[in-house]
Amino acid sequence: MSDLFKFKFQKSSTTPSEQTAGAKPVTIETSMKLETFVKMRELIYKFCGIYYTDSKKYLLEGRISKRLPILKITTFEEYYNFISSSVSNREELNQLFIAVTINETYFFRAEQQFDGLEKILIPEIIKRKKVTGDKVFKIWSAASSSGEEAYTLAIIIKDRIQPLFPGIEFQIIATDINTNVIDAAKKGIYKDYAVRNIKPNLLKKYFKQDGTSYVLDDSIRNMVKFQQLNLYDTFAMRNMKNIDVIFCCNVLIYFDTVSKQKVVQSLYDSLGQGGYLFIGYSESLHGITKSFKLIHLDKAMVYKKLLPNEN
Repeated sequence: MSDLFKFKFQKSSTTPSEQTAGAKPVTIETSMKLETFVKMRELIYKFCGIYYTDSKKYLLEGRISKRLPILKITTFEEYYNFISSSVSNREELNQLFIAVTINETYFFRAEQQFDGLEKILIPEIIKRKKVTGDKVFKIWSAASSSGEEAYTLAIIIKDRIQPLFPGIEFQIIATDINTNVIDAAKKGIYKDYAVRNIKPNLLKKYFKQDGTSYVLDDSIRNMVKFQQLNLYDTFAMRNMKNIDVIFCCNVLIYFDTVSKQKVVQSLYDSLGQGGYLFIGYSESLHGITKSFKLIHLDKAMVYKKLLPNEN
């Protein structure tokens, strides 16, 4: 993995707030100049593939503006110069990436996909594995945010699938570029909004209510391995191998065509033979790649990895 995305950094160099200590309060800029926006957009695109169109300038302004008062920086241009001028400012660069990633999700968000996984894909893949003697089933929740998708998979597997296939070892990997949401996911503590789609019997079985919070049972938390990963980092993506099913939902919409092609190729390489890729309902691989076949499940769609001679 590029060391730009390792999170054990040296202490940042002197910030503008330290340079201007004792100065009178000044007004913080609220509108980003176009030339600054273009440079900021290029920097974000270079390192994580997210592309902000001109129409999204206001969105980028809003996200970065939260960092300015923290550093006592007065303009967006000054902020750009700060994060791009020295390698010792990598910590703030990662704070920028945390600010621009969107992390809204909840348990059982894509029920039709989970239903197709449980009733169609898992039995099919396990039947194929019996021929080769493979007893490990790997599921990867890419861009997992605060963990709701990965833990939903864990609940389904523990409650309904493992009893049917006791000889199979299910491994669930969850990754995200944002270390803040990874840390939150590992704790397994959620509010009403996150758990609102969970059936009452499952909520009672796998959560303990603590005031206004719901604490996930350790038996589910321990089923998921969380780690930091940038989907745009080709080198780091090579560590993801022989995955049976990947969930990468509502992620590709933030990439342009070139970035989508790069990320999708890495996902293809990460899948084992005959593996499956779920993406968001509003997303499509049309015009991006011909390396997958679109499969219609009962109430959902999934992409199946094709071998080179099947294209």
